[in-house]
Amino acid sequence: MPITVGHDSAKTRKTLKVGDQSLAYYSIPAATAAGLGDFSKLPAALKVVLENMLRFEDGKTVTVDDIKAFAEWATKGGQNPREIAYRPARVLMQDFTGVPAVVDLAAMRDGIVALGGDAQQINPLNPVDLVIDHSVMIDEFGNPRAFKVNVDREYERNIERYTFLKWGQSAFSNFRVVPPGTGICHQVNLEYLSQTVWTDVDQNGVEVAYPDTLVGTDSHTTMVNGVAVLGWGVGGIEAEASMLGQPISMLIPEVVGFKLTGRMLEGTTGTDLVLKVVEMLRAHGVVSKFVEFYGEGLDHLPLADRATIANMAPEYGATCGFFPIDDETLRYLRNTGRDEDRIELVEAYAKENGFWRGADYDPVYSSTLELDMGTIVPAISGPKRPQDYVALDVAAKTFGEYISGERAEWSADEEETTEWAAEGGAIAPRSIPGDIGKHKRAKVVGEDYTIHDGTIVIASITSCTNTSNPYVMIGAGLVARKARALGLNRKPWVKTSLAPGSQVVSAYLEAAGLQEDLDAIGFNLVGYGCTTCIGNSGPIQQELSDAIASGDIIATSVLSGNRNFEGRISPDVRANYLASPPLVVAYALAGDMNVDIAKDPLGQDRDGNDVYLKDIWPSSKEVADLVEQTVTREAFQSKYADVFKGDEKWQAVETTDAETYDWPPQSTYIQNPPYFQGMSKDPGVITNIDGAKVLAVLGDMITTDHISPAGSFKETTPAGEYLLERQVPVREFNSYGSRRGNHEVMMRGTFANIRIKNEMLDGVEGGYTKGPDGEQMSIFDAAMAYMAAGTPTVIFGGEQYGAGSSRDWAAKGTNLLGVKAVIAESFERIHRSNLVGMGVIPFEFTKGDSRKSLGLTGDETVSISGLDTIKPLQEVPCTITMADGTVKDITLKCRIDTAIEVEYIEHGGVLHYVLRNLAKAA
Repeated sequence: MPITVGHDSAKTRKTLKVGDQSLAYYSIPAATAAGLGDFSKLPAALKVVLENMLRFEDGKTVTVDDIKAFAEWATKGGQNPREIAYRPARVLMQDFTGVPAVVDLAAMRDGIVALGGDAQQINPLNPVDLVIDHSVMIDEFGNPRAFKVNVDREYERNIERYTFLKWGQSAFSNFRVVPPGTGICHQVNLEYLSQTVWTDVDQNGVEVAYPDTLVGTDSHTTMVNGVAVLGWGVGGIEAEASMLGQPISMLIPEVVGFKLTGRMLEGTTGTDLVLKVVEMLRAHGVVSKFVEFYGEGLDHLPLADRATIANMAPEYGATCGFFPIDDETLRYLRNTGRDEDRIELVEAYAKENGFWRGADYDPVYSSTLELDMGTIVPAISGPKRPQDYVALDVAAKTFGEYISGERAEWSADEEETTEWAAEGGAIAPRSIPGDIGKHKRAKVVGEDYTIHDGTIVIASITSCTNTSNPYVMIGAGLVARKARALGLNRKPWVKTSLAPGSQVVSAYLEAAGLQEDLDAIGFNLVGYGCTTCIGNSGPIQQELSDAIASGDIIATSVLSGNRNFEGRISPDVRANYLASPPLVVAYALAGDMNVDIAKDPLGQDRDGNDVYLKDIWPSSKEVADLVEQTVTREAFQSKYADVFKGDEKWQAVETTDAETYDWPPQSTYIQNPPYFQGMSKDPGVITNIDGAKVLAVLGDMITTDHISPAGSFKETTPAGEYLLERQVPVREFNSYGSRRGNHEVMMRGTFANIRIKNEMLDGVEGGYTKGPDGEQMSIFDAAMAYMAAGTPTVIFGGEQYGAGSSRDWAAKGTNLLGVKAVIAESFERIHRSNLVGMGVIPFEFTKGDSRKSLGLTGDETVSISGLDTIKPLQEVPCTITMADGTVKDITLKCRIDTAIEVEYIEHGGVLHYVLRNLAKAA
């Protein structure tokens, strides 16, 4: 996007000379000299936003008072929540969230033509990169052909989506697609796309240097904070608006300073560190805040570990987890193949403009907390949330306690009388090694083993979170090498997989000779993509799945990912644990969460001797030496040389060069959404909600996975029935995530997670509710019945509603089901914004009220007034009429946070707002 000069450039626009380069830049010290305020004590993360204000100040969207507010932030102890208009430099997408975004852009082209405009008005103004990484599913594993088979199936399943994306690549300017089989978007962004300091040419033809910034349609966009790039996840709706030149409306955030001291001890990994950081920050409370890491501990923290911590910002709830520019930043840029001219620019710009973390770096923070890295111990996290930190030496004990809680109502006496099912079912429980307690067990038909609560059926080295880190990946390979040498192997019931976040990982694993060792114990390459972490773990052995179902077994997965929410990883697995890649390998060898792998044997060697974790765990020096030898600048340059070219399969995908998309009516992947059809040129007005019925009453920590699952679904679901009606066989259902370009599937999948619990129903899991007649039915069917009757609906929720992924379909689906309001105790940042962006109003309880204190059952009628004159963050009256006719009057806080968001709601959503403004400008 060409840079526009705002205020008097003589005040803050300066020239930076680096080698033979001469570039303009906006100087923060010059802003101080010009009397705009003292910005010297601002954290680097906030200085990035301040520079954005200097560059885009125009007296209208961004004012001098906005700039001065940053100086006031520092003098007010890190508090000054002023609304500002922020413009990131670029946008990053992945295909699950990117496909619906491109669908929306294509639909907006149709929409602007219908309003009398030009299709070419709908084009990204900022650079957009879309990386296809979420589609590959693990159908084949544990053998040399796994990669090819999975890639072939990926293209078979997704050719309609790929054809559409390739059309988008040619139809839209400023839009690039990284083909399948390249890597995960955040790892590609970290290793290749990001520059730390960006350059562009302004309208006067002068090249300007400024901080690299972005937003992404995936919550883990924060990964690049590790290389001092300010980026965070937004919903596809907000990203589309940003692409089209709409600034992001935000409040100047609080910045929490996280001081790291000491250094990591022998035997610990960056994953162990990040799991502790997640626990601490989630407890501290950082939702809608920036987190910046500082302290002398950073001098001993490789950038790969920093990126792992930054990646997990959504798990600790922050907008971002930022690391300032320092010597380690430069080392990483050099080692990953960035141009030397760029590296020199990064250093010179950071030091000249106050972004450099030197020995004297000591900014003001809104609040602080501190961690000595020397206290970190090996750990995992689970079984349901990333912040549920468990030290490894108590993991088995803690799992036993979890099982006891899950089985609290189960009677051992009754179970002892249970007979075997015809094909292997539940039998009398027995104590598992370690004397942890009673567990259910089941025989797997056709196999010589029995499974029980805690049997690990999936062990996956996956996700950009950890596969971007060569220290833990080399560590995993060395664990495999040592285990192989002793004759250990994965347990036969464990589905093992290796899905790196980029091809560079394969290059250095092969260069170190470690891929052969990983292959030997079942960790063959299955694809380059998110796989298990996004729910694309693929099917486990059918007999194993049957035994889990018939025996009601609490099966387990262990993955090196970032999310372990209920129902996300596999429909067969109820307990999921996050772990470092080396521990994933160790757990595959043990095959059982009840085994205390910190002290119990993992198995026996060829001579029958017990083998313990300490026997196969590599030293820090072993890992560091191999990283030094094999992770080279040349490997990065080679693997990213033709990053946009793709393989023969991608090159063979045929598409058209039409300006507008010819929507294939028979497609079950890509459909023209209804958002802009029949849209008027003028916005509407916000109306009060009167006589709304309750569609669902949900609990705490309802994630976007609960609201809009990404994984597989069965033929008995509304989405499955829809596809069967269109002659799509069950084998070709693919996943919700892959079908996000079809609103008909996604509407039916909204609130359809198999583990979601609607408190309107007793003991029922899945997407069900009470319909208008009081009978149990799917939430989709009930929503359609209410819409047909013209009855508005609302959703009630608890704390942290909308946590997790940034997926826009959690808001789009809510909108298309006719929901007018979501009323919760608190909202996670991205989902609240997405709801507003889709015209759904979020409200928060006040005065200690909650669904529980009010005794809500879902049989109530809800009316909310004051919306016709709504102001940002206004409190409004709400009347709840109970089933028996009694009335409760409460006060709700409307979470339309800013003035521009009021306009978005008036227009029916942010895209409607943008489209109407573009049509007027035509």
